[in-house]
Amino acid sequence: MRDAARIELPVALIVAAFFLITAFQTERLVQEHSSLAALRMQQETALLQADKIRARFQMLASGTAKLAESGNDNAKAVLNQLQSQGITVRPTTP
Repeated sequence: MRDAARIELPVALIVAAFFLITAFQTERLVQEHSSLAALRMQQETALLQADKIRARFQMLASGTAKLAESGNDNAKAVLNQLQSQGITVRPTTP
């Protein structure tokens, strides 16, 4: 009986420490999740603007590619310059 009383206190302390550590880690994870969600919301506007600019560029580049296909030398020069920078442009087909 006396041995059981000796074991109960250390086991209770270990269980309490485990729950405290778990609660602390959970709180930290919730804080990090909130921070990441706020950061994502801040970046959302920039991402939307980047998508709009990318769409505009694709429209211009596709028009330039169509001009180059029809024989426009300036359009060919622009496409060559884009190609030298690693940008491949193909005309969009309707």
